[in-house]
Amino acid sequence: MSDYIVTARKWRPTRFEDVIGQEHVTSTLRNALATHRLAHAYLFSGPRGVGKTTTARLLAKVVNCKNPTNGNPDNTCENCVEVNEGRSFDVLEIDGASNRGVEEIRNLREAVKYAPAKAARKVYIIDEVHMLTKEAFNALLKTLEEPPAHILFIFATTELQKLPATILSRCQRFEFRRIPVDRIKQNLASIAKAENITLDDEALQLIARKGDGSLRDAQSTFDMVISLCGTTVTAPQIVQALNVVDQELYFRVTDLIKEKNTAGALALVEDVVGRGYDLKEFAEGLVEHMRNLLIARATGSTALIEASDVYRKRYAEEGAKFSPTDLMRFQRLLAGTASSFRWVAQPRFKLEADLVQLMQMPGAQDVGEVLRDLDALKKKLFEAPLTTAPAVVQRIPPIASAQQSSRVRPGLTPLRPVGTNNTASHQTTVSAPSSTPRISEGEVMSRWKEFVDLVARKKISLGAAIEAAVPAGVVGAVIRVRCGDPFHADQITRNREALSDLLEEAFHVRARLEPIVEKADSSPESRETSADEDHPMLKVIKKELGARPVE
Repeated sequence: MSDYIVTARKWRPTRFEDVIGQEHVTSTLRNALATHRLAHAYLFSGPRGVGKTTTARLLAKVVNCKNPTNGNPDNTCENCVEVNEGRSFDVLEIDGASNRGVEEIRNLREAVKYAPAKAARKVYIIDEVHMLTKEAFNALLKTLEEPPAHILFIFATTELQKLPATILSRCQRFEFRRIPVDRIKQNLASIAKAENITLDDEALQLIARKGDGSLRDAQSTFDMVISLCGTTVTAPQIVQALNVVDQELYFRVTDLIKEKNTAGALALVEDVVGRGYDLKEFAEGLVEHMRNLLIARATGSTALIEASDVYRKRYAEEGAKFSPTDLMRFQRLLAGTASSFRWVAQPRFKLEADLVQLMQMPGAQDVGEVLRDLDALKKKLFEAPLTTAPAVVQRIPPIASAQQSSRVRPGLTPLRPVGTNNTASHQTTVSAPSSTPRISEGEVMSRWKEFVDLVARKKISLGAAIEAAVPAGVVGAVIRVRCGDPFHADQITRNREALSDLLEEAFHVRARLEPIVEKADSSPESRETSADEDHPMLKVIKKELGARPVE
C-alpha cells in the first residue's frame, strides 16, 4: 500500500502558470528571469495558503534548473528533483520561528561565503521571517544589502507590518492576494475530476468558501470531506460534516422580517442553538446574507455575490422584496450584533434581542416622499399669510431697546421700535417706497440658509457676519437682522450695497439688510414678550398644526 499524500502537497504547482490568483507576481518574476534582472532578495507577503512558499520554491528551482523552458523549471533535471525531494544542499528552507535568534543568523552569515555545491546559486528561503528577533534582523542587514553574487534570499511572511523598515528597503516586495472563491472552485473541480470524485456545484461552493481565500485550507477541507463521505459528495453531507450553518436559515430570517414574526425569530434562535452552530458565525453569515440581498437589489445583478447559481437566483428574487434603505439598516444592526459577541457575557440573549428588534423595525419611508411632504407644509406655513403681510409686519414686536441702539458703533443707523410714534425721518429710513417691490417674510425665513450659503461662496469676508445674523422681520424691502455684537453689525452696514446685490440674486427682489445689535448677555426670558404671540409664523403653526405653548 503506497503512502497517502495530502492534496495540498500532491497537487502543489510545478510551473508558474499553476499558481492560482497571483499572476501579478509570477509574470513579473518570469520577466525578470528573461531579461536577467533578478534581484538578490525578495519578500513575499500575504495571507496563509495563497502560494508564497510555493512561488519561492519555483523561483529557487528555475534559477538552478539546467533546462528551463519559458521561464519555468523542467522538473526533471537533477537540481529540480533534489529541490522537489527536499535534499538539495543549495536550496535551504529555514523556519523563522525556530531559528529566530542572533546566533542562527551569525551562522547563516558565515555560510553564505561558501559557493554552491552543484547549482549556479545558493538560495535561502526563510519562512515566517517576521518571527526573527530585532538583534537577528540587525545582524542580517549588511549581508542582505550586499550578499555574494551566488546568493539569493527569499523571505515569506504573513505579517508584513512586523518587519523593520531597514529590511523592507533591501528587498523587492510582492503582495500575495486572497484567492477568489470561483478560482478555488475551479481548482477543486479539476482535482476531483482527476481523482474520480463526484461533487455537485453547491458542495464545491461550500468547500471553497470554507477556505476563506486560502487554497491550502480549502484543499485540506476537501481531503476531510472525502474521508468522511467517500467518492460521491453532496452539499447536505458537507453541511453535516463541517457543521456549516445551513443557508436556508438565513432566508428564514428574511421571511420572518417580512411577516414581523417575533415568536418565529425566537424559535429560530432556539433551532440554531440546538443544531450546535457557532452564534458568532451565524451572525456574521446574516450580515453577509443582507449584503448579498443589498447587492442584488441595488445593482440588479448577482455577479458580485459569492454563492452557487441556485442561491444567486434566490437572492435576485428576495432582494426585490426589500428597499435598499431597509437592507442597509438591517445590515448595520446585525453587524453590531456580530461585533458585540467579543464582550457580551450571553451571546444568545444578545442575538435574541437584536432579532426581535429586527422584526419590529418599521419600514423606511422614501426620502423623496418626505421631501414632498415638507414642501407642502412649507407652502402652508409661509405662503398662506402673504395677503395680510403688510398688516402683520407692522405688529412685529421691538427687538432692540433704546439702550441697545445707543450701544451701536458710530456709523450704524440707529433703529427705533416699529409701531411707536416715529418721526418722519425715521419713517423714511425703514419704509420702502410704495413702488419698490416687497419681499415676503415667509420666503426670507424659509430660504435664509440659501442666502447665507450664497454669501459664504461669493463674499467670504462676510460669511461669518451673515452666519451670525438671524432674520427678525421684514418691512417693505428692508430685512431686519439681529446681530450678537457690534462688530458683525458694522460689517453688514459697511457692505450694505454688496449684500443688496446678493439679496437680489437670491430672492429676485432689490432689498437691503438692516442690522440690530442685541445684548450678548441678555437671557431668552428677557427677550420674550407677549407680542411674540402675534408673530405670523406662530399663528400659522397654531392654525394648521394645532400647536400650543409647552408649560
